[in-house]
Amino acid sequence: MTDILSLVKFRLVKFNLVKLLTYLLMTCITIPYAVTHAETHTEYQVSKTLFGHPDLQGVWSNSTITPLERPYYARSANLSKHDAVNWEKQANAFIAISEAPIDPNAPAPTTADPEKGYESFWVDRGTDLAVIDGQIRTSLISYPSNGKIPYKSKTQSKLNIFLSKINTSFDHPEQRPPGERCIVGYGSSGGPPMLPVLYNNHIQIVQNKENVLIHVEMNHDARIVRLNAEHTALPAWLGDSVGVWQGETLVVTTKHFNAGQDCRASLTHWFCMSENAIVTERFTRIADDEILYEFEVNDPQSFSDVWRGEIPLRAAPGPIYEYACHEGNYGMENILSGARQQEGKYNNAKH
Repeated sequence: MTDILSLVKFRLVKFNLVKLLTYLLMTCITIPYAVTHAETHTEYQVSKTLFGHPDLQGVWSNSTITPLERPYYARSANLSKHDAVNWEKQANAFIAISEAPIDPNAPAPTTADPEKGYESFWVDRGTDLAVIDGQIRTSLISYPSNGKIPYKSKTQSKLNIFLSKINTSFDHPEQRPPGERCIVGYGSSGGPPMLPVLYNNHIQIVQNKENVLIHVEMNHDARIVRLNAEHTALPAWLGDSVGVWQGETLVVTTKHFNAGQDCRASLTHWFCMSENAIVTERFTRIADDEILYEFEVNDPQSFSDVWRGEIPLRAAPGPIYEYACHEGNYGMENILSGARQQEGKYNNAKH
């Protein structure tokens, strides 16, 4: 819990942390509820593009309050409807309170109370748990059966060091994580695997005969999947993706990741994998308004076994608006200058 709270404090110092932490504790450390409707999809007939491929095009959202890994208190992979309904009442009531309007007469934040730049209004994780084939899931990970990432001990140590450095390394911009530097979205939002994060959870898919474009809202990451092609040997931030159609399913294999993205962190999940990992994704349209997104991470260097997950992608109104990260953003300057201020106070105190 100490690592979780320290990561939260660093990543969102501009949030009202009292409300934010309460929100996260309720949605991540208490079993939440969902009403996404991924029911059995054996009867659905997917429409085709002009090129004869199943049509995956549109704007989709993978927002969900289901955590990546199963919480320790969840005894099984699925929730009963009774438990789910009870949670929904609590979650919706809290969201209504946390998104209440800010007092327009409130004074400006002070140096003693700086964490009021954003209210939890900006949090948009969704209000639902993931539902796959009618089962309300307690984790996005479907294998191993315990819903946990099967770390090797060295990978767990690597992750612990990474999380520690997030809170202690401020000497220069290159020490900051790629998401903070606006290179890629944080928390593996651009993937692969593509995971839901705190906000900006929209994905747009565009197809032509030879390529599939996957555009992720967070940091406007755009991944071009080349169909029926060979992998290149050049590493890339989102890896090198090649796709094939297997029946009605688009199967995408991604290799050759940039080593600078070996560890990925959001407020509710974090993991490390090597640049040699192979991620396989499957996109299957199971309804007019839903795609079943499945993924497998295969990295013997980092894990004792493969791990797999399933996330419903639900149709969302478009378009996706531009995500401006560095444009007009003083975050990096403030992070580094704030660290210099703290160092100055520490050095003055020593003398």
